[in-house]
Amino acid sequence: MSDVAPYSVRDGIAVITLNNPPVNGLGNALRAGIAEGLKQAAADPAVKAVVMIGSSKAFSGGADIREFNKPMTPPNLPEVNDMQDAMQKPLVAAIGGFALGGGLELALGCHYRIALPKSLLGLPEVKLGILPGSGGTQRLPRVIPVHEAARMMILGDPIAAEKAKELGLIDEIVTGDLLEAGITYARKLVAEGKGPRRLRDQPPRVDGDQKALLDAVPEQAARSAGGNPAPAEIAKCIQAAVTLPFDEGRKVERERFEYLVNTVESKALRHMFFAERQTSKIPDVPETTPTREIRKAAIVGSGTMGGGIAMCFANVGIPVVIADVSQEALDKGLKRIKDNYAVSVQRGRLKQEDMDKRVALIQGTTDLGTARDADIVIEAVFERMEVKQEIFKKLDAVMKPGAILATNTSTLDVNKIAAVTKRPQDVIGTHFFSPANVMRLLEVVRAAKTGKDVLATTMKLGKKLKKVPIVSGVCDGFIGNRMLERYTQQAGFLLDEGASPQQVDAALQNWGLAMGPFTMSDMAGNDVGWDVRKRRYYEKPDMAYSKFADKVCELGRFGQKTGKGFYKYEAGNRKPQPDPEIDALLEKYRKENGLQPRQISDQEIVERCIYALANEGARILEEGIALRASDVDMVYLAGYGFPPHRGGPMFYADTVGLDKVVAAIAKFQQGYLGAQWTPAPLLVKLAKEGKKFNG
Repeated sequence: MSDVAPYSVRDGIAVITLNNPPVNGLGNALRAGIAEGLKQAAADPAVKAVVMIGSSKAFSGGADIREFNKPMTPPNLPEVNDMQDAMQKPLVAAIGGFALGGGLELALGCHYRIALPKSLLGLPEVKLGILPGSGGTQRLPRVIPVHEAARMMILGDPIAAEKAKELGLIDEIVTGDLLEAGITYARKLVAEGKGPRRLRDQPPRVDGDQKALLDAVPEQAARSAGGNPAPAEIAKCIQAAVTLPFDEGRKVERERFEYLVNTVESKALRHMFFAERQTSKIPDVPETTPTREIRKAAIVGSGTMGGGIAMCFANVGIPVVIADVSQEALDKGLKRIKDNYAVSVQRGRLKQEDMDKRVALIQGTTDLGTARDADIVIEAVFERMEVKQEIFKKLDAVMKPGAILATNTSTLDVNKIAAVTKRPQDVIGTHFFSPANVMRLLEVVRAAKTGKDVLATTMKLGKKLKKVPIVSGVCDGFIGNRMLERYTQQAGFLLDEGASPQQVDAALQNWGLAMGPFTMSDMAGNDVGWDVRKRRYYEKPDMAYSKFADKVCELGRFGQKTGKGFYKYEAGNRKPQPDPEIDALLEKYRKENGLQPRQISDQEIVERCIYALANEGARILEEGIALRASDVDMVYLAGYGFPPHRGGPMFYADTVGLDKVVAAIAKFQQGYLGAQWTPAPLLVKLAKEGKKFNG
């Protein structure tokens, strides 16, 4: 008997149990076990029906994607599906927890499906740049309406059991013990004389005009693609499901799957999938490291960032106190939080009662002593070392023993902040990204004396707050902003040389970034970057910058908040509009500095900006600031709008070829301010050895 798919018979009902924790992934051993169970059930005349069941927490999370692009050991999932179709006895899928991807395709291969009330069902393959490759694109449109099947597969979002029942994907929602319910349901089928009901034999569920429906599916795919080729291929498979016999449709599906699984985009999305799961692995901090309980939090600073961080805690049910120096600032901050929640209620993303519960968890105070019993306090005030050090002296005196003292600094030295306390082991950086209640990235900055339990606790807390926590060492700007500085440096040089802000932004946005550097700067506030540059002019005199951004700031053009920046903004509208004043200012600036503008291609814009990220990322790896290249990629994927189908700056450099990146940098060294281009030793070494950052 298979350990991962134990087989038993109860009063004529065979039970095949999926037992491959934690998610019953359909690796080779489980597939083989299921196939063996189906053979036994088919050959035993005493067996009248079969129940296939996982646990109450997981029917199956689908394929083991590590098997992709490798030789497959039989049986593959389509072969298991063929065995399901060949069964002459009713086959029931008893679903608990979730049936996702190949797990749902396995359930679709069964003749009947029941589920526990809180189960989720979905085909999320599109998020990995692939499509359901085991009949899912052909079976799903035969059991639920085609337009609903298209939505499920093109968006990749799961549906709840109640919705699945309404659509016809689930035959019955059951309560209590899932196994007992499955056996009872199978006995009922036998008693009623119901045999197999194969989806392959059902016609597609076309509601309304077939041509209009088939025209709408590719349009829907195009809207959601964002550089991912999978939605368009899923659309082709859905059209095949509606217009071709089942077996021919499956051939189309298999061809399109094989095409997608070999695309760079799919490999990038799968890299992202694994990279996110790697971030919590810290070599010298075992998973068994004891962690501290976080029952209450405190935030110092009620500005946009402090309020957003407070919302993160309230959203997961952790009470939080916000401290500020004046009641006026506090009232303004608390109002901003309520307004943010109110917008979510208006848009239907949050119920009013949930908003009320969350707001009730947030308290304001002008007395820092009120926060003394918090388990973690996060400082979120202005980005000045002397200000932060003064606050940490106060926190050191006020907070209870064992409280974690965290700073939300985005660039400053956490060691210097920790040094003003008597408990540097309790100090850590928690760099949230704005808006903190929305952005997923959390850079967890490990200072020289940060305790391992403090690091483990903060990583665990980050996940509880629904963030992607990534460990960074201490350096100016940590991982993300340190790399960003080289990226924006090149963007500025491109303006000096002849490009316009809109050309640079458009080139990078067309390449896949959520927004270009000048739109981003306007949104964040140009004064923020100006403040950093002014510090750099005396800290790093060897690092050159275009002075045009300073000229923009000297005119008070700080971006969206002032209505003018690199672009202009109409009242109440955040959409950037090209501004002739900027064109004139840029022309004047070039003349004053003796700069001769030239034609710059979009390709050059992309290469200079993206290779600048990868080159600085290589230095960060070399210095041990980041633990692994995939962590660097995740910083940009989760926090900087980097296109998922590109896989992150380090993965993208891998796909281009590190030798080609080095060659491009050599060319850039001959150009404008080329001394700013020095290839990182690690990049050169890997390129010479024919290796990659990842793998």
